[in-house]
Amino acid sequence: MPRECTVCANPDAVLINEAIIGIGEHGKLSNRAITRQYDLSKDAVRRHREHIPEMLARASRAEEVAKADSLLDRLEDLQRRTEGVLDEVEGTENYGAILGAIREMRRNLEVIGELSKELNRAPTLNLQLNAEWIEIRTEIMQALEPYSEARGAVLRALESASNGSG
Repeated sequence: MPRECTVCANPDAVLINEAIIGIGEHGKLSNRAITRQYDLSKDAVRRHREHIPEMLARASRAEEVAKADSLLDRLEDLQRRTEGVLDEVEGTENYGAILGAIREMRRNLEVIGELSKELNRAPTLNLQLNAEWIEIRTEIMQALEPYSEARGAVLRALESASNGSG
């Protein structure tokens, strides 16, 4: 099992990282200055510098996820508020407001569905009904006509794949 990075385990790891990348209180510090200030070995600081890009990438991905969660939370709040408006106007004869709230709710739900991956608008292709595939399949079967064993194996494989079992 690899040994834990002594800089990552240091209680001042955040300050050390800031000093390494130059966003700390004193700007970017040299390895020598960091080793003196935080009582670390020069090798530990050098090794730690090597995995800072990976740490920054992980932090960036985490920030993206947090922003998406925040956006989803905001959209769900907007949906609740829109639903509240619909509840208020539903008993009235203000059909324009009722239909407007319904339209907004539908749009909110679409965006929430897209963000949460519950709604997938990607087009699908049914290859079995595609004219080009039917033509290619016919050509393959005709080419395999003299080879009945191979033709049978290909037919079974194609049927198995089209049934979702292959």
